[in-house]
Amino acid sequence: MTTYIVVSIVSGILFAILDGSINANPLARRLYDLFKPIARTSINPLAPVVIDLVYGFLMSWIFLLLYQGLPGETGLVKGISFGFFAWFFRVVMSTASQWVLFNVPVRAMLYSLATGLGEMLILGLLYGLTLEPTI
Repeated sequence: MTTYIVVSIVSGILFAILDGSINANPLARRLYDLFKPIARTSINPLAPVVIDLVYGFLMSWIFLLLYQGLPGETGLVKGISFGFFAWFFRVVMSTASQWVLFNVPVRAMLYSLATGLGEMLILGLLYGLTLEPTI
């Protein structure tokens, strides 16, 4: 249980750092400039951190829940598999929805897909290398 809590907290902090790095860098700001008219002018920094911490706990729990059914024999491979699943359900589906609903430049969508894949694989690797169900 202690490992789960520590990994979940680390995962949430890593989530916050990666999200900030992915979305606040100069390239992302240029690519996502189209959202400027509807974007908030200021953000309470505590809210996204709390949300990312919750995500860390939930994703760690889901990884453990799915562990036996994930492809692969080792935690490393299971973590990579989980990263791909999380990427599909979190990033690909969201990007596809944006493509259908909004006039988003292809470069922005490709950036979201690529950075989202990196983020989910990093988190999947963290889970795969540190978490294993104790049944």
